[in-house]
Parts: sequence; C-alpha cells; structure tokens
Amino acid sequence: MEGMTDMTKSPLLELDAAVQAQGLDAGVAAHYGNPMIEQRSLLAGRALVDLSHHGVLGISGPDRLSWLNSIASQELRSLAVGESAETLLLDPAGRVEYAIRVIDDGVQAWLLVEAAEVAGLQAYLEKMKFMLRVQVVDFSLSYATIGSMAVEPADVLGSVGLEMARPNGVPLAWHDPWVAVARGGFQYAETTQHPGASWRWTEMLVSRTQLGVLRDNLVAHPVVVPAGLIALEALRIAAWRPRRAMEVDEKTLPHELDWLRSAVHLNKGCYRGQETVAKVHNLGHPPRRLVMLHLDGSEGVLPVHGDDVQADRVSRVPAGAEPMTEGAEPKTERVTVGTITSSAIHYELGPIALAVVKRTVPGTSTLFVTSDGVLISAAQEVIVPQSAGSVAEIPRLPRLGGRTPAH
Repeated sequence: MEGMTDMTKSPLLELDAAVQAQGLDAGVAAHYGNPMIEQRSLLAGRALVDLSHHGVLGISGPDRLSWLNSIASQELRSLAVGESAETLLLDPAGRVEYAIRVIDDGVQAWLLVEAAEVAGLQAYLEKMKFMLRVQVVDFSLSYATIGSMAVEPADVLGSVGLEMARPNGVPLAWHDPWVAVARGGFQYAETTQHPGASWRWTEMLVSRTQLGVLRDNLVAHPVVVPAGLIALEALRIAAWRPRRAMEVDEKTLPHELDWLRSAVHLNKGCYRGQETVAKVHNLGHPPRRLVMLHLDGSEGVLPVHGDDVQADRVSRVPAGAEPMTEGAEPKTERVTVGTITSSAIHYELGPIALAVVKRTVPGTSTLFVTSDGVLISAAQEVIVPQSAGSVAEIPRLPRLGGRTPAH
C-alpha cells in the first residue's frame, strides 16, 4: 500500500499546512491551516474529510442481517441494498457500548466504527456467532473512510480521481440518518427546526491504496479542498449530533443523547439492553441530558473533553432550623452538574460545546465551565429536555382494598 502499511499516519498529512490531530484521532489532520474556511468549504460541499483512521468490519453470510438485528438496537432485517442505518450495541443495563454505521451491499454488511472500537467489537461479534452462517472480517487495512457534505459526494470524490469501493457492485456510501427521525425512532428535542435537518453527512469507503492519489490530486485540483476534524467537529456540535468517542461514558443511556432519534427502533424485538430502553422511555426519565452550550469567549479559553460543568444552587433552610432573617439573601453554592464532551469554535456561533448534565438542572440555568483555571459562563440550548421519557399513558387503576360503596 502506497505510503500506508498500517493506519498510523495518513498520506494527507503530507499536504502543506496539515496539522495532525492528537489522541483518539491521531493519524489524520486536525486542520489544514484555517478551520473556519474549512467549515465553510464543507458546508458548500467542496471539501473532503480524511477519516482513514476509522475502522471497517465486514459481515458476510446469509444470516448477517437477522443476526445483527438480534443483538443491536436498530431494525436491520429489512435493510435494503445500499441503504444506510445506525445502530447501537448496549450492555444488559442499556448503556451504550458501541455505535455502528451500517451499509449492506446485498452480499456483505459493512460496519463503520471508530478505530478504538474495532478490536473490541470484532471480539464481541465473534463470541456471539454461535452456529449462525456469518463471518466477521476486519477490512480496516483495505479500505479507508472519506467524508463529505456534498449533495452528490460521489461526484466530488470523482473530481479528484477517486472511486468509491464497490466490491460487490454497490457503492459503499453511508448517509447519516441523523438528518431526520428514523423509522421506529423518537426525538426528545422539542423544536420544529432541528439543526440535524441540515446535517448532510456522508462517509464513503475507498481503497486505502488511493490515499496517495487523493493527496496528489487535492494539490492538482484545488476546486476540491481538504477539511480537518476541527472543522467537522464544529459542524457536528452545531447539529447536536452525538459521537461515540466523545459523548459516551460508562454510564451513557441512548436517551440522554437523544440517540433514539436515529439509532434505536422502539418497536423491534428483544436485544440486549432493550428492557432498560423501553422502561426509561415509557415509564421513567433519563438521569442525564445532552445540552449545547454557547460559551463566553472573552477569556480566549476553549474547554476540553472532561472539563467540569457547574451551576449555582440556592441553599435551603434545613428542616427544623431557624428560618432566615427577614430580608436576608438566600445563600448560593456552585456545584458540579455535568461534563463537557465536545467543544469547538463555530464559524458563525463562536465557541460552542456539547455537555451532559444532570436532568434536574433547569434548562434556564446559566452554567459555568472550569477549564485551565478559568471560569467560563455558558448559556444552555436544551437538546434533551427535563421531561424526556415517560411517554406511556398508563390508566389509573382502582386501589386494591378500598371500601365498597354502601347500598
């Protein structure tokens, strides 16, 4: 493979002004010199994003879709050839373990995942095969993922001399279903103009050997430009779009991120974690909720993943204690109520972030983020409301043992 014997470093990092991303996104570019212009180019449909550090698994065999359907949150048995879907694998308590982007080409189901998920997901799938007619293969060294927001992403790819992979005759392009509420899904966000409606995102598989060609042709044909992950993240955050590697921790329920919108089918058969999904949706409330924060940028500090989110709490008089003196101001204390999951500087909105906070935090509260010793105020934009869940209308039953009316 030209300049790519593994997935540690993309040839596109050899482009002028390319700056490599760090941490879980190492190996591809964070930006190519100007993330703000890259955001605009992405939205205009004339930029490509290098996601070649992502992983690709293939599931072949006649039982592949019914098998995946039995273990995942999305209805996959009726997935049409070339159709895109998103699904989650949950633990027995309904917490998110894996988020998977799925395309089926009639012969093989293709699973697109973050690089860090490949080994664990493959091991889990191998363990769950039993006697079914399925085979799991890691294609991460054969195929690379390229992203685009173009109306016709294949045309943009073709303009730089690349073709989508089609090993079984069907182009492998995954179109993000976040653009609308998926069949069988449910949206908690209480808005008539969901920002996800303009999230026109496609991930295409190409032969990994073509990455060197892509590098050279991006220089030769500057009508199409590269965009880095900083630009992509800013647009993703503005679209309220959750990402497994950023928004999920060991306690995450899909309800907390409004992920029932695209990745959960509420009327399908049983799967691991399904009981919790149904119980929280119908009878309870998710304990936390996703918000977008509009950050005060006057200090010039952008929070990072894991920074604390705080709110002011008014102290109440303990039971049995003396009441407050008339005219005295109630005391407030600042308490930690959540965590920053993603942050970026948007070309229009300025500094923004996604955060997961306790459900009990009112949507009108001003929040504060502590980052690098600086306190940053933040205004909430509610994504998952406090009222999320409890959608079942349960009739009130007569109390057992009550007195019968006199005759």
